Amino acid sequence: MTLDTYNAAHSARRRADEHWSRRRDLERQLHDGAALRIAALALRLGLLAQKAPHDIGDLPHDIEELQNQLHLIQQELRAVADRIYPPLLHEAGLGPALCELASSTPLRVDAGGGRFDPAVEGVAYFVILGVLAALPPATRTVDVVIRRDADGLALNLGNVDTGQIGAVRDRVQWVGGAAEAGDGLIGTIKVRIPCE
Repeated sequence: MTLDTYNAAHSARRRADEHWSRRRDLERQLHDGAALRIAALALRLGLLAQKAPHDIGDLPHDIEELQNQLHLIQQELRAVADRIYPPLLHEAGLGPALCELASSTPLRVDAGGGRFDPAVEGVAYFVILGVLAALPPATRTVDVVIRRDADGLALNLGNVDTGQIGAVRDRVQWVGGAAEAGDGLIGTIKVRIPCE
């Protein structure tokens, strides 16, 4: 590897790390800012309902309806924040974040290898999310195997549409990764992403 190639790769990785750091910061701002203010408003409405006389017509019902709407908005905001950067991905890593995702998607996870760089974990997580989003409605279970090998992160996606290989390559090349697909329409996509 030449010095120019090394510098270019190092610069690309630094930009990727900064990108994922900004995504984590944005998720925290949504969670710690707007979501907490919404929760506080719902609580204040509950206190207001307790103070209000019960003979004021529909006021208690209206307050309860406003609280329900605030709870729905809070859930929607959390879902948006999770799509930016799931808190569990930052706190515990790729394996636990995927196991949480598996509780609501057709995903079977075999994750070993501990933690990876934030950019690597972010790219791998969203590669898997992208492959899952492309599955047809009556879908089969996707097998995900994550390991650390001599080159970094080794990710195998089994029982997937191998036509997704182009989108997967686009995502992983950004952090110096590579992807290849097996034969057949339904098969395996293998991803390798270098890690420090």
